[in-house]
Amino acid sequence: MLDLLLRDVRALTMTEERPRARTVGVLHGHIVGVDEQVEDLPARTVVDGDGAVLTPGFTDAHNHMVWYGLSLAEIDLSACRTLDEVYDAVAERAAALPSDAWVVGSGYDDYVLGGHPERAAIDRAGGGRPVWLKHRSAHMCVVSSAILAKAGVLDGSATVPEGGVVGRDAEGEATGLLAEQAQQLADALVKPYPVEELAAAIARAARVYVAEGLTHVTEAGIGGGWIGHSPAEAAAYQLARQRGDLPLRVELMPAAEVLHPLPGEPACLDLGLRTGFGDDFLRIGPMKIFTDGALSSRTAALTEPYSGEGGLGVLGDDPDVLRDRMLAAHRGGWRIAAHAIGDRAVDLTLDALERAQRELPRPGVRHRIEHAGMVRPDQLSRMAALGVVPVPQARFLYEIGDTMAAAVGPDRVPWLYRHRSFLDAGLRVPASSDRPCVGTGAPLAGMRSMVERTSKAGVVLSPDERVDATEALRAYTAHAAYAAYQEDRRGRIAEGMVADLVLLDDDPTTVPSSAIADIGVLATYVAGRAVHGGQR
Repeated sequence: MLDLLLRDVRALTMTEERPRARTVGVLHGHIVGVDEQVEDLPARTVVDGDGAVLTPGFTDAHNHMVWYGLSLAEIDLSACRTLDEVYDAVAERAAALPSDAWVVGSGYDDYVLGGHPERAAIDRAGGGRPVWLKHRSAHMCVVSSAILAKAGVLDGSATVPEGGVVGRDAEGEATGLLAEQAQQLADALVKPYPVEELAAAIARAARVYVAEGLTHVTEAGIGGGWIGHSPAEAAAYQLARQRGDLPLRVELMPAAEVLHPLPGEPACLDLGLRTGFGDDFLRIGPMKIFTDGALSSRTAALTEPYSGEGGLGVLGDDPDVLRDRMLAAHRGGWRIAAHAIGDRAVDLTLDALERAQRELPRPGVRHRIEHAGMVRPDQLSRMAALGVVPVPQARFLYEIGDTMAAAVGPDRVPWLYRHRSFLDAGLRVPASSDRPCVGTGAPLAGMRSMVERTSKAGVVLSPDERVDATEALRAYTAHAAYAAYQEDRRGRIAEGMVADLVLLDDDPTTVPSSAIADIGVLATYVAGRAVHGGQR
């Protein structure tokens, strides 16, 4: 007796042995067979797909779930096209709040607006309240005078963290712009968030995720640094799961700042916890280490200057500190997830990983480079030799591709957010969104960008890096499972795999690329249980 039988479906199994199937059987949360193996078996629940397309559940290999859930309660500035629209949105929210309440917005784009919001203008719009406006890249923000004063920026008492930049005008006055690690000056005034508030944010995000077909996500940085929200952030995930508000699987990346040495252990969480602790639904993944900033904010670390105004970007800390951090993580048994966007940051990361493997070989460890946003041709072979997993975000090409192209100049555009070159070098490429940093995180929209690589202005960015729709689907399924060291558990429709499945109203591998993002998600199953949609 099966728990679930899905019949009359067009299953894209992502296996070589049987790439397509019409019937899938599930027992105890796992796939037990397809087609003739299960089609005559009785089942407690039978779903007639009526020809709908079934794929493995989608994975987002790099997102910020808590942050996204919190942003759903903030002012959405992503649709603003002028600075006046930003100020109007701030004024409208401020009018509904107490005089000392914080006004928080997220998603503004200085490239679209023609500049960053001005400190004096947001002071007026907020009525003197603390106003905190977060850039869509997450690598900078603009804050009001009230926050600058509380943080000690105005009287000069603030200590700017290494790798941070406080924006100043020609007279040396703070503009309100805080970039990279300097964002901690604002963060410190509101953190830690209560666990209850974080659990509620996780629940909000989860409802959106399963409706988009996501069955597994990696939370890219918790617990510390400017990316974390609370030292007890993992407890918020446990609370959400306990309440039944976490219907999908989550892998947690602790921020490097929360790790410390214990006797005989070079880098770990308390009790010696490290990568792999947990279960199939909630587990500790790699250690997150920031090595640089972002291309859209021109803070990613490059070997040659940015186009136009120049500059080489910034590293997240002293180079020796970053290398030592990665070496300690490697020695401590962690998988490393190094945020490295610029080619100089990629060099630093590869140098550290090569040294780590020389000093303590760990074959097959699968360290990761998050974003790998600008990778030179000579770096591809180094990545392949180390077995590094690049984790790019194809959707960036649409959302901020024009900004990035302008920042690096035409000669380096072919190096941006590669895909085909990684595959040709023998690497597997998982899909991810970095949500809520840049636009939508919907997997089907991400697939379209992998296939088209078109910017908002309609420019095709490095067409040689395009992949077909089947490869794009593989990035969200089999390759994403590989990145999490779980390719033997999920990412394919085959006997023994967990029954994480998505039922779609069309086939992303056969429709025109322009239609991929419009495909509807009819149902999402995690361990054979419908967490979105259901019986047809």
